[in-house]
Amino acid sequence: MAKKAEQTSYGAKSIQVLEGLDPVRKRPGMYIGGTSLEGLHHLVWEVVNNSIDEAMAGYCTDISVRLLPDHWVEVSDNGRGIPVDIHPQTKKSALETVMTVLHAGGKFGGEGYKISGGLHGVGVSVVNALSIYTKVTVERQGKTWFQSYKRGKPEGIVKPIGTSDTTGTMVAFQADPEIFPEIAYSWNKILEYLRYQAFLTKGVRISVEDCREVTNADEEYKTKRHGFYFDSGIVSFVKFLNRKKEVKNITPFYVEKNIDGINVEVSLQFTDGFKEHLFAFANNILNPDGGTHVTGFKMALTRVLNDYAKKNSLIKEKEGSMTSEDLAEGLTAVVSVKLANPQFEGQTKGKLNNQEVRGAVSSVTAEGLNEFLETHPADAKAMIEKCLLTVRARIAARAAKDAVLRKGALEGMTLPGKLADCTSRDASRSEVYIVEGDSAGGSAKQGRNREFQAILPLRGKLVNVEKTSLDKVVKSDTLKPIIIALGVGIGETFDIAKLRYHKVIIMADADVDGSHIRTLLLTFFYRYYEPLIRGGYIYIAQPPLYRLQKGKDVRYAYTEEEKLRIVEEMKKIALAKAAAKKGKKAKEALDAGEEAVEETMPEGGVEETVGGVSLQRYKGLGEMNPEQLWETTMNPDGRVMLQVTIEDAEEADELFDILMGSEVEPRRRFIQTHAKTVKNLDI
Repeated sequence: MAKKAEQTSYGAKSIQVLEGLDPVRKRPGMYIGGTSLEGLHHLVWEVVNNSIDEAMAGYCTDISVRLLPDHWVEVSDNGRGIPVDIHPQTKKSALETVMTVLHAGGKFGGEGYKISGGLHGVGVSVVNALSIYTKVTVERQGKTWFQSYKRGKPEGIVKPIGTSDTTGTMVAFQADPEIFPEIAYSWNKILEYLRYQAFLTKGVRISVEDCREVTNADEEYKTKRHGFYFDSGIVSFVKFLNRKKEVKNITPFYVEKNIDGINVEVSLQFTDGFKEHLFAFANNILNPDGGTHVTGFKMALTRVLNDYAKKNSLIKEKEGSMTSEDLAEGLTAVVSVKLANPQFEGQTKGKLNNQEVRGAVSSVTAEGLNEFLETHPADAKAMIEKCLLTVRARIAARAAKDAVLRKGALEGMTLPGKLADCTSRDASRSEVYIVEGDSAGGSAKQGRNREFQAILPLRGKLVNVEKTSLDKVVKSDTLKPIIIALGVGIGETFDIAKLRYHKVIIMADADVDGSHIRTLLLTFFYRYYEPLIRGGYIYIAQPPLYRLQKGKDVRYAYTEEEKLRIVEEMKKIALAKAAAKKGKKAKEALDAGEEAVEETMPEGGVEETVGGVSLQRYKGLGEMNPEQLWETTMNPDGRVMLQVTIEDAEEADELFDILMGSEVEPRRRFIQTHAKTVKNLDI
């Protein structure tokens, strides 16, 4: 902990008390959003944010987070230290008040903080309430102070346990399994969160250690360490986001200014991609749904770039003006505001509502961007040209989409791609199978339930959307039928309310070609229909690999391991029956049978017999007759499907860019790195 001057204005009177702590354990979801792993990690964020608030206030330069054995988490900083003198309202130590009373802290109108974060504004008291044990060590006023708690209740008074010539706070907590059904902290999730905080609080040094793994009998722990420190703040953030992409403006734009008590920071850079990456923060809290700061930023960006383009004759009259949507393609931007009284929409603070922020961000962005464009003409031209490519693609795509949609409307039920539609018009009950190959499509059409299952066979070569523009996507013979069948439009015409099927199921062979088709389709859905993935509408069918039969007993296996298990089960049943007939003990026969399995089990083969069990290996969906396809893959009562989700959109975007993008070198490095971890590679 670093030595620093004591701040006399930050004392017990700075701590305001609003209400008690008792409701937290009864209804934890009200305070941390839930008791899932997401809620568990909120405990870490709440404690870390107290240290970040100290850093934003200018009193903290170092923050440490440690993951310890037995689910302990320790967060320490070199800030001012939580006050320990007697609180005038509670008549207890300010430290105990902060730790045991809900909404007690220096962020509710007291003198402690002008700007603060805190995910829900309830802070460390909630962490204390939802932990088995909590320990707090404070270095302040020349002493080291300590207090411990059990499920939110103090185990003793705040007392000095030594002397100290530094200041700071250390909070260690052990989450309560009575509250959280699963306690498993994600190293990567914590790293990502702390990286964001370090980007947003330039000059603060954040270190994180994972000391959970036991390496030998002497209980020594293997430690993973990582550190973050960014002098350039959100400029470093933008460069980090674009580290594997081709950028247009080599110099990222950056501006910071304080206007009317609101600190505004904006950085942006354009890439050759088609997706927008916009991160908005208020007091270091991520606002995934945007808000007034995003509105102000986009207003200024659209106005300034259009004015510059027209002033320098970079845009043709027939192309009109660039829209906000045109500027979104390939845009990487970080917008960060810090203000005294942020107003959020919703418990998780996903959207900022302060109206005064819009004007402040718009003004700061416009002023800074005008100056940047004038002083960086080469970067300015590259940015405008990227946006104009999007404008031209939009104009071409609109014409193509109009043609596609007109054709679809005229053809009615005989939509392109030979869609065999379902009779139901209830989208919530309807599902469409996107099927690889004509033979599989034929079997699927015959085997389906016509009332609620539609079949769309794929024909022709699928386009890799990572390497093409929207106008070419909507003209594609393979993707155009999907666009029409879904009914939601694409690009600027997208409307999820018009989705015709609430289950969109990709059904392809279980081989390399099928995997390639699935990947191309998932890339298409991720780039142009991400809301469908986030809404849980996209699925992947899981057809079986084997059909196994012995006598009248027919079963299906979806993995090699399941095949071996079923073969053994069938053999044991047959041997037991045979033993019963011959008057032998079933156990002796079973033991003999188990030894025989090891000796006679052959490898591979499309059709084979093992110990009287007939095996059929399905190389493709087309090898199944309609009844088998229905029974194994399409019958809602017994089918296996994977629902496509996006746990980490940024990581998913990076992976799609590496694997499907135009840059060869990142893909080569990825393959070299992960080649040894691939199992069951089908070549």
